[in-house]
Amino acid sequence: MSQLFVRTGIHFSSCQQALEHIGEEMLAKGVVHETYPQALIEREANFPTGIALENHAVAIPHCEAVHAKSPAIYLIRPDNPVHFQRADDDGEIAVSLIIALIVENPTAQLKLLRRLFSELQNPNTLDALLAASDDDLATLFRKTILESEPCAQV
Repeated sequence: MSQLFVRTGIHFSSCQQALEHIGEEMLAKGVVHETYPQALIEREANFPTGIALENHAVAIPHCEAVHAKSPAIYLIRPDNPVHFQRADDDGEIAVSLIIALIVENPTAQLKLLRRLFSELQNPNTLDALLAASDDDLATLFRKTILESEPCAQV
């Protein structure tokens, strides 16, 4: 089970500043190796993670599993949207929720990314995460994303 860290009430002037914050925080929490902060920044530069959804946008920054010590998720709801490069083209998108993934196992990383994409496609899920109180955000994320069962294929 991944550790879940949550941060709200924070302002970033740029995507770079947000990534530097993630790197420093995860290093301080002891869940990543010293190589993680730079690897995260380089990975985002080469493979941007900004994703446009129906009503909002998210970013899911991550890097190779070799930089992780233990699995974690760092969920950040900044005060103001942060501009990330879009994963699907060259433009930027204003991101309201940042979900940094720290995964030791590449197979687990792929499963978690699929689950995130699946759950975040539902506009109600993201609306609820953005509207949740600071105290309820972690619990809601666990229930809706981490503990939800995938829907049966029809």
